[in-house]
Amino acid sequence: MREKCWKIYWRDFSNQTYMYGSRVIFHSKRDVEFNNLLIPPGTVIKTWKSMANYQLMRVEPTLPIIDGERSYRVRLHIDEDAEDGVLLRFRFFQKNGVEEGIYILRGLEGEFRCPIRTYYYDIELIESGAHSFHFHYITLEEIDEGAEGLKDEKKKIVSKRNKKNP
Repeated sequence: MREKCWKIYWRDFSNQTYMYGSRVIFHSKRDVEFNNLLIPPGTVIKTWKSMANYQLMRVEPTLPIIDGERSYRVRLHIDEDAEDGVLLRFRFFQKNGVEEGIYILRGLEGEFRCPIRTYYYDIELIESGAHSFHFHYITLEEIDEGAEGLKDEKKKIVSKRNKKNP
């Protein structure tokens, strides 16, 4: 089985970008420069969506479709002025819009498994100390765990349910 790999770029200015006092320069598709010396920590700088209402937000979906049956590896390709100065937050939602779970990437690389009832998700780039950086892209890669790994994982989930409801 061939693993899937996607690159997620910062393509445009939109209402999904923090622009108050920010200077955003698009040098190329793979190099976006962001500067804002007064941005408070915890501010969402950029949001990417896997599902969007174009008529309401004038934004197209920019993320691939993923599911809860696979594991994923995420890598953040960025040059920043402070180590771990930004972080990525994945927010997973059910079909009715209820938040199903969150995964936060601190650093440049990590692995996660989204909740099984995920219908759509968002990725947010959050300020955590960096006031200037060059964003290149995010790599999202499907991990092939093999048949045995998936069976063991499913057994763990079933055993947790059995312990909760004897």
